Amino acid sequence: MALLALALSACVPAHRRPSWAVYPLQRQQPHDGLAVVSQPDGYGLHIWLETDTNATGICQPRWMVDPARLFNGDGSAPFSSGRASRAEFFAAVGRADVRRALRRESEALCRRRHPQRRFRWLEPPRSATALQGELWPLLQEADLLSDPKAIKAIEQQLLNPGGTSRRPSSPARRD
Repeated sequence: MALLALALSACVPAHRRPSWAVYPLQRQQPHDGLAVVSQPDGYGLHIWLETDTNATGICQPRWMVDPARLFNGDGSAPFSSGRASRAEFFAAVGRADVRRALRRESEALCRRRHPQRRFRWLEPPRSATALQGELWPLLQEADLLSDPKAIKAIEQQLLNPGGTSRRPSSPARRD
């Protein structure tokens, strides 16, 4: 029975099963993206790679768990558009070949962006429960809004280039 199941699964046409091709796919610069063909017909994930340099002297991967949707992954001109699901990301990073490629490309990206720092590998999260919230520095009000008094002074300078603030005179009265 197992032999029959194996024979039938081998009869699935190539375009109906994922190729699981894994290769670098540049986003903006070399080594900042990885294509993973995880679905039939060349569909899959375009995982975007980023670096984290918060630790002194160390460069490590910063995981972006919301990958782009890969199209034409088995073709000659792959591209990405939109977003793939996190579940697909977690399934892809569960594969050893994908993690090896991620490590290789992450290290190359760190060496390119921060050659003076030591590379440290961090395993990608494999489930939603493994996600840790990213702590970004809080923005202060001064970062968001301009001082209204300074804006008013600039406006007054633009309206009165002579430097004196003149009020419009009222029309002369004739008696």
